[in-house]
Amino acid sequence: QLQLVESGGGLVQPGGSLRLSCAARGFTLSNYVIGWFRQAPGKEREGISCIRSSGSSTNYADSMKGRFTISRDNAENTVYLQMNSLKPEDSAVYYCAAIEGSYVCSGYVNAYHYWGQGTQVTVSS
Repeated sequence: QLQLVESGGGLVQPGGSLRLSCAARGFTLSNYVIGWFRQAPGKEREGISCIRSSGSSTNYADSMKGRFTISRDNAENTVYLQMNSLKPEDSAVYYCAAIEGSYVCSGYVNAYHYWGQGTQVTVSS
């Protein structure tokens, strides 16, 4: 069974950093397009960034550009989201997701076929 498992969330002070992990179970993650999303209470799920099988990536949110970086380690079958200079407004549940059968990145929720359970990130002093 194909599963995505996020980890690395937690409580961090403003200006701090976290690295989220998205581990694949039951499939080879490098064969899929992987995206990171987040959802704050009362808000829609928004796309952050996406990484292709080739390792190239696309960022979707101007508010996070220059602060968040997506990467993948095929040997570890894991995709990461490095988050720096965190702000209180970055507090949300962060999800990774996979697109099957395509090499095209997307920032739209409906483009993704598989989702992890999410990991909570709270930025607060």
